Amino acid sequence: MKESMYKALELRQGSELTGKFTRSSVAVCGLGGLGSHVALALARAGIGRLDLFDFDVVDLSNLNRQQYKVSQVGLCKTEALRENILEVAPYCDIRIHTGRLTEENVPELLADADVVCEAFDRPEEKAMLVDAVTEHFPKKYLVCASGMAGLFPSNMIRTRRISRRLYLCGDEVSELVSGSGLMASRVMLCAAHQAHMILRILVGELES
Repeated sequence: MKESMYKALELRQGSELTGKFTRSSVAVCGLGGLGSHVALALARAGIGRLDLFDFDVVDLSNLNRQQYKVSQVGLCKTEALRENILEVAPYCDIRIHTGRLTEENVPELLADADVVCEAFDRPEEKAMLVDAVTEHFPKKYLVCASGMAGLFPSNMIRTRRISRRLYLCGDEVSELVSGSGLMASRVMLCAAHQAHMILRILVGELES
C-alpha cells in the first residue's frame, strides 16, 4: 500500500517534488484549527516525518473548525490527529508530543525539524516559540499565523516574509472578540497558506 500511495503522489506531484517532501521533517506546534489542517495537508503532500505538539484534548467546541470527529471528543489532540492522518497517509512517520512546548524544551524537541509551524492560540505562546526558535535555531525556517477570525474577505489572508527565515500568514488584523467567531472556512484559508509556504520552503521557493 505504501509503495502504491507514493506512486500515486508522484503521478500528481512529480518524483522530484515528492522525493524532497518525503525526506523532510516538519514540526507542527499547536493542533487546533490551524495546526490540524496544516498537518493533514503536509501529510497528504508526502512529508516524511511530522512532529505534532499539543497538550489539549478534543472538545465539542473544536468540531466546527478542527480536523477531529465526534467519536474523538475527550481524546488527546495528538493521538486523535495521528489517527486521522494515518487513515489518509499511512506512509507518514508521525511522532506525537502531548504536553506544552516551553523555552526549556524547545532546543531538544525541535532540533530535528527542517521547518517549524507555529499554530498556537495564545499570543504569549506564539511569542515564546518565535523567540526560542530564533535564539536556538537561527538557520531554521519558521512559519507563523496571525489574524483569521470573522467573516472578513478571503483575500485579506496572505503570506508575508518578515525576515530571512520567518514567514507570517493571516490578515494580521482580525482578533477573536465577542461576535466575530472562528469560521472553518477562514481558519482553513490561513492554515492552507501556512502549509503551502512550508512546502515551498522545502523545495527552495522562497517569498521575496
